[in-house]
Amino acid sequence: MKNESIFNKVGLPDNLKWGYLGILIFMMGDGVEQGWLSPYLIEHGMSIQQSASLFTVYGITIAISSWFSGVLAESYGPKRSMWMGVLLYIIGTIGFVGMGMAKLDYTAMLIFYAIRGFGYPLFAYSFMVWITYKAPKDRLSAAVGWFWFVFTGGLNVLGAYYSSWALERVGYNNTLWSSILWVLVGAFFALILNKEKFETNTANKSKAKELINGLTIVKKEPKVLLGGIVRVINTTAQFAFPVFLPMYMAEHGFEMKEWLQIWGTIFTSNIIFNLIFGLVGDRLGWQNTIIWFGGVGCAITTVLFYYSPVWFDGSYWAVMACGIAWGALLAGYVPLSALVPSLVKEDKGAAMAILNLGAGLPVFVGPALVGLLIGVIGGEGVIWILAGLYILSAVLTRFITLEKAEEN
Repeated sequence: MKNESIFNKVGLPDNLKWGYLGILIFMMGDGVEQGWLSPYLIEHGMSIQQSASLFTVYGITIAISSWFSGVLAESYGPKRSMWMGVLLYIIGTIGFVGMGMAKLDYTAMLIFYAIRGFGYPLFAYSFMVWITYKAPKDRLSAAVGWFWFVFTGGLNVLGAYYSSWALERVGYNNTLWSSILWVLVGAFFALILNKEKFETNTANKSKAKELINGLTIVKKEPKVLLGGIVRVINTTAQFAFPVFLPMYMAEHGFEMKEWLQIWGTIFTSNIIFNLIFGLVGDRLGWQNTIIWFGGVGCAITTVLFYYSPVWFDGSYWAVMACGIAWGALLAGYVPLSALVPSLVKEDKGAAMAILNLGAGLPVFVGPALVGLLIGVIGGEGVIWILAGLYILSAVLTRFITLEKAEEN
């Protein structure tokens, strides 16, 4: 292709490049409290149960917002939906920090942290709808891989590094206040510098009908539902592991600092492989990549990661290597975000709504699974359940097929 930009050559749509940068910076702001908020609140008099309830409510609003994002983006356009996310994030943060944290008012914390939870899915997942409409079909998997690269890189990597720097210099509350600045910078890049147009295709449709369509799409196209289930399984372990693995690792001689280093490195691996599997998916086929690298690969490495302290006699580097392998193969599900919206010719926003709901649900499904099962079957049993779910996702993906004319 003549005069093709470097961005297009690597699978990142040149027309949306500022949007990707905006997602990275927004998610960095959103991730500033990920590693320290719970222990901070417990140190200041909150019970573990109260902290868990706070994050459960937060997870529920994330799941709801994740579903709404796809339909709202298609009905009103991604920019309006993303601005809504920015507004809700700022309102939630002002109330959470200014009223909840400042006065240690638990009720205010619950209300405003829940409002804050509506923010990032509306901002980030609405942009995903934009990508599915504007990225070239033969490079859609790579374009989605770049999305997950900036999303995870901001939330789990840059957010953690920034907060570790900021906490020592400006304190806990001011670090949270600074998240508003990063969110606004992200919005500037994604919504002001990004000039790409998006024409909504619902001019003659009722907005209420479009919202309902975000659920009825699974009846019209059951494969979309299968895709949503596979998406839930994709990251359930990601939110289940931190609930019990730090204690398990401590039993085998790992200090908390070592565990955090392992966990952080896992997601450094993950963001790199988000790009790699985006490209691999476009070449080997979206379905095959999800089945073999995502489903089967994660099942094997989940078990390997758990048993690695025992099998390798507590070797830090061996456990690190097994964790890196799991984080890498977790990215094998990246082509799912290209496969599912390609199942439908219209209503791609509705299909993405189900997929986005699947991305939001693990935030509380993972911890809930551990809470329900660990007392009955122990950590080892939970690991085998998670591995079994990955195998189930591989089986389900066999049924998520495109029409011959639509295959990449």
